[in-house]
Amino acid sequence: MKKWIGALLAVLLIGLLVAGCGSAGKKKIVIGLDDNFPPMGFRDDKNDIVGFDVDMAKEAAKRIGMEVEFKPIDWNSKEAELNGKRVDVLWNGLTITDKRKENIAFTKPYMENHQIIVVNTNSTVKAKADLAGKVIGTQDGSSSVEAIEAEPDVMKSFKELKKYGDNVAALMDLKAGRIEAVVVDEVVGRYYIAKKPGEYVVLSDHFGAEEYGVGLRKDDKELLGKLQKSLDEMKKDGTSATISQKWFGADIVK
Repeated sequence: MKKWIGALLAVLLIGLLVAGCGSAGKKKIVIGLDDNFPPMGFRDDKNDIVGFDVDMAKEAAKRIGMEVEFKPIDWNSKEAELNGKRVDVLWNGLTITDKRKENIAFTKPYMENHQIIVVNTNSTVKAKADLAGKVIGTQDGSSSVEAIEAEPDVMKSFKELKKYGDNVAALMDLKAGRIEAVVVDEVVGRYYIAKKPGEYVVLSDHFGAEEYGVGLRKDDKELLGKLQKSLDEMKKDGTSATISQKWFGADIVK
């Protein structure tokens, strides 16, 4: 009996030691993103995932002592990916909306963004009213769609709202003349326009302002608190401003 009890205790002790070693190691945050959303998150010439949000996430994770993995997902199914626990965080220019708040938790806003209207330089479209009877492009599943739908009278005036898998394809069709305007996140639109000087124009009219936040599962309160603390510290010590300057040429962090 004593030998049996001793053996059992040995097994339990080994189990506890193994569990202890596992918890002492670095944990990992899996971040879901659209890897074709420059400058927030995209693949560079070496096929590495880079971008403003990528740099922000790496720094925030480092401050809480966690590793980070970036996992490209179907952005149109982002909430299902998060709540299905295939990713831990959505961090890729995710707009905070009341509808999304029903299913996911958000950090405080870290950036304000507008839904801008981009046209070709020689376009006759000069204002939102000029979109009537035109084919307008936007990214499917993006907050641009919600922003347009929030103005139903304007949307009904379109000849067609054409939805694309990503903003790159929409802007390419705009350049080719297959559509006549693109509604896109300001951070994305201005990033591309800076690369193609003289080709595009941003109208003064837009489809409203929005705020970006990091999305987590509602029951993941501990991680939410840690990430928020890191973001607050990064803003206070100027790290966020430095990252913003790198990607936008200005400090646009909220």
